[in-house]
Amino acid sequence: MLTEIRYFLSDVVYWVRTHLLASALGALVVAAAVVGIVLLVGGGDDDGTGEAPAPRVLVREVEAPERAEDLGFPAFATKNTTRVAGPDPIANAAAVALAAYPSTGGVEGPDAVTIVDVEQWQAGIAAASLVADPVGAPILFSQDGELPELTENAIAALAPAGSPDTDGRQIFAVGAAARPDGFDTAELEGGNPAALAAEIERLRAQLTGPPQHIVVTTSADPAIAMPAAGWAARSGDPILFVDEGGVPEATAKALGRNKNVPVYVLGDRKTIPSEVMDEIKKIARTVERIGAEDPVENAIEFARAASGSFGWNINDPGHGFVIVNAERPGDAAAAAPLSAGGSWGPLLVTTEAGRLPDPLRGYLLDLKPGYETDPTRAVYNHVWLIGDDEAISVNVQAQIDDLAEVAPVRSGAG
Repeated sequence: MLTEIRYFLSDVVYWVRTHLLASALGALVVAAAVVGIVLLVGGGDDDGTGEAPAPRVLVREVEAPERAEDLGFPAFATKNTTRVAGPDPIANAAAVALAAYPSTGGVEGPDAVTIVDVEQWQAGIAAASLVADPVGAPILFSQDGELPELTENAIAALAPAGSPDTDGRQIFAVGAAARPDGFDTAELEGGNPAALAAEIERLRAQLTGPPQHIVVTTSADPAIAMPAAGWAARSGDPILFVDEGGVPEATAKALGRNKNVPVYVLGDRKTIPSEVMDEIKKIARTVERIGAEDPVENAIEFARAASGSFGWNINDPGHGFVIVNAERPGDAAAAAPLSAGGSWGPLLVTTEAGRLPDPLRGYLLDLKPGYETDPTRAVYNHVWLIGDDEAISVNVQAQIDDLAEVAPVRSGAG
């Protein structure tokens, strides 16, 4: 039996070091119903060059699976879905970073990596703007002032080297995040979520110039704020925070530095009251609200939104999507690189692990791709699912796969 195996990543074969995932996920295995199984594992010790060792391919003899579910499908992947099946944001961030930046086969890794404390979900969401090009820094997590082994080994595999686009910095350490030794690190500090977000906005502007747009959202309700991470990773637009009490000083100053930049407020009137909107309008010249009270509908409205050059405008088939559980805000930051490359998709949320919410079902059905005569000439949808079965069940994954599947279109009757 393949009792030690946990299935992780990719509809093709991404390599991830076995020791990278051992503490949380077990070995990464691409299984087949045969006795010989190919394991993709990490290389040996550093060879003194300072570069992360290349992966080695070993063949291990294991017992052939006796049941279909031992193969890991459909939890591993289906035709139209891929799951990053970590049990927590730390594992998911490491896996996504290595999927977005395989860093092997002569392909260079990212210039920098952003480290955020796993408990500071607001900082993680705001740091998503550093994922966007040209900075391109995926997000990894520290915990309790230390770097988990998963994070340490991900940094070693990614081997950030710095570049002019990162001002030579290899690490961006945000807030309470642990600082790894031996790297040129930019430290971003702030006493509250709004201050940390403003520091991230300032850094992004220093590296890339003034933003085209700004997203303002709530620091009090992660389920509402999470979709902003995907867009920030896609666009580089900074994220700033408000709360029910008003506009924090750090946010007001950041808006003042960019008073001619259009502001888009993500959140309904209950989460971000009209009085707070009025405060924002006193600073920014152009302010527009997008959002809904229900977190699922809020994410869908943000995915559909379009205003000039701002917004996903995902209202037709042929796109990527990322779905996370609204109760796991760290997964929004972890998944950000998936919105900044590959199939470039908005971040959507579900509020239940075992049931697909009706609004999300309706949205995916509305965007279901079709063809009249030749499916090979059709457009396709692809959905990334973030988290293990406790976050999004296999049954829900199967339903999402069916909704994403390209289907024949009947043109007229008779």
